[in-house]
Amino acid sequence: MRFRSTALAAVAALALTAWIPATASATASATAGARPGDLVSSAPSAFHPLPGLPTDTKAWKVTYRSTTADGAPNVVSGTVIVPQDGRTGPRPLITYAVGTVGMGDSCAPSNNLPNGTAMEANLIQQLTLRGWAVVVTDYEGLGTPGVHTYTVGPSAGHAMLDAARAALRLPEAGLPTNTPIGIMGYSQGGQASSWAAELQGSYAPELQVKGTATGGVPADLMKVADFNNGSYGSGLIFMAAAGQDAAFPELKLDSYLNPAGKALVDGLREGCVAIDAIAGSFKRISDLTTRDPLAQPDWQARLRQSRLGGTAPAAPVYQYHALGDELIPYAVGRELRSEWCARGANVEFDTIWVGEHVSGVITHSLEAGDWLADRFAGRPTHPDC
Repeated sequence: MRFRSTALAAVAALALTAWIPATASATASATAGARPGDLVSSAPSAFHPLPGLPTDTKAWKVTYRSTTADGAPNVVSGTVIVPQDGRTGPRPLITYAVGTVGMGDSCAPSNNLPNGTAMEANLIQQLTLRGWAVVVTDYEGLGTPGVHTYTVGPSAGHAMLDAARAALRLPEAGLPTNTPIGIMGYSQGGQASSWAAELQGSYAPELQVKGTATGGVPADLMKVADFNNGSYGSGLIFMAAAGQDAAFPELKLDSYLNPAGKALVDGLREGCVAIDAIAGSFKRISDLTTRDPLAQPDWQARLRQSRLGGTAPAAPVYQYHALGDELIPYAVGRELRSEWCARGANVEFDTIWVGEHVSGVITHSLEAGDWLADRFAGRPTHPDC
């Protein structure tokens, strides 16, 4: 496990310096009687944490029905992974959201998990080695037709919860409807998992969610954008703008971009993070626009829709954040914790005293897993609001 984490760290550090045809079934907005989480398709797949490294698991690529940020039906893809360890009784299910991989379909986890090229596959294997099933969403528009709605929080939260529903409805997975569920994610996955935690009580109350482990959460996109403007994380601003524009076409992102901005954003929409982060680094919004879209009321209103902290998660939360996080300010994570606490949530907050953004997901993966194991075992929580 130490070797795999080391390998992941190297790949992740580098990252920061379709399968689905456009058929009527995959793009249909709805069919009579369809529910969020219903399976559209499934096919055998594979799970490898590194190229050629076998695992004692079975995997399936699925497409399933979900819901956009504005409440319209859509179809999302993902991967269901179940350990083949001889266990006959119930096992927990983790619905897992990855950190930023990019916006192109080739970056989707379901296209990389079978090849051992998915960046967080090592961390996912830590969960399957515990005997837990895992379902990994690809998010809206990543691996399915359309542009990925990167950083659109409600869409990502829906995709995570509906991925859990889809895993429970996949007969081959053998997971009963009362399966205990954990929600887990970091960075972009931290936003998604936090949104899933906030939405679960109203959107998917039937799911037996025991807790959420969420880290490096970009809870306030306006503050994250201001922090990264002109830094080596500035490419994430333009990726986020493209993701918001994909969800809300009335924002008309391209009308704000100058020729250099259009060229960059066109590339971001098709690329993966290792290239995108480099291409977009050390640029200011003013370098690539004719006027700042983030200063406009319609953009601000849409970005507020992705702001976390307005609803207390129904299940306990373990939240962690690196003090030296150079991409998502530590203060943003602390503010989310304070807002959840003020609304009566059960939150345990853990400061990562040594490290930065990428290292946080690696160094705290075991702690996050242990915390979820305690929830599955029914042990008491230790909130520190």
